[in-house]
Amino acid sequence: MMPAQMTLWHNPRCTKSRQTLALLQERGLQPAVRLYLQDPPTEAEIIAVRNALGVTADEMMRRGEKLFKEMGLATASEDALLAAMAAHPILIERPVLIHNGRAAIGRPPEDVLAIL
Repeated sequence: MMPAQMTLWHNPRCTKSRQTLALLQERGLQPAVRLYLQDPPTEAEIIAVRNALGVTADEMMRRGEKLFKEMGLATASEDALLAAMAAHPILIERPVLIHNGRAAIGRPPEDVLAIL
């Protein structure tokens, strides 16, 4: 069960993540910021977000990440991809805004506005 509050899975080292947070703040919104690399989501949370996004696990992964290639995930099953994201949150595409049971990936940052 996802919280009703607005939460941003955020990596402060990521330009798109910083831009998304700034975009929300410019609109007077203050999402709860989850530093998902330090506070990794569980596999159940990743599944809930995947479902809220309406995408496959593959579509919410950073396919260009070195670890993605090293782990040979290009042909992995949905379950294997979910487990990989839970074990290695660096593989999760960022940022992800979660709000009222919906979610959006901020690439570009403006994409998150659709769920507000």
